[in-house]
Amino acid sequence: MGKAAKGGKKLPAAPLSEKKKAKKNPLFEKAPRNFRLGGDIQPKRDLTRFVKWPKYVRLQRMKRVMLMRLKVPPAINQFSMAIDKNQASNVLRLCKKYMPETREAKKARLVEMAQQKKDGQEVKSKKPQVVKYGLNHVTTLVENKLAKLVVIAHDVDPIELVCWLPALCRKKDVPYCIIKGKSRLGQLVHKKAV
Repeated sequence: MGKAAKGGKKLPAAPLSEKKKAKKNPLFEKAPRNFRLGGDIQPKRDLTRFVKWPKYVRLQRMKRVMLMRLKVPPAINQFSMAIDKNQASNVLRLCKKYMPETREAKKARLVEMAQQKKDGQEVKSKKPQVVKYGLNHVTTLVENKLAKLVVIAHDVDPIELVCWLPALCRKKDVPYCIIKGKSRLGQLVHKKAV
């Protein structure tokens, strides 16, 4: 068997095996760099792995790794499946129409109502329909089936505060959605975060 293989046909050489030598241009001589002491400037290296990161950065990275490694219960995992960008922008646009009035606007409305009452006219200004917020308030509305749509942020910390809310909404047949970013919801109701 070995002898037959030796005496077999020789395969032709691969066409790309012949390497063409690049012609050196005498005008541009290569000067090798010397990175030893007193030599050339050291190249910029990526030192991100050796940086001492702030504690909050380390914590959020560790949390991310832990969530990937552990089996996450369904009640918590549902917050990783938020609605997509287009739907979220539509929901936020809708909520913006029902933005709660600012303190100044409310004060002006109440002063106007008091003035109308004082003059003996019929009070015309009605309390506007606005977005309701706050966990206890929203829970009460859901329990009484007064809520039309519940918008929950995906990054509430600690998550235990809201992980039961979708189950309550399903039980009471109230539509709900999970949206990315508690700060976006906070801006709607004149708060930094909700």
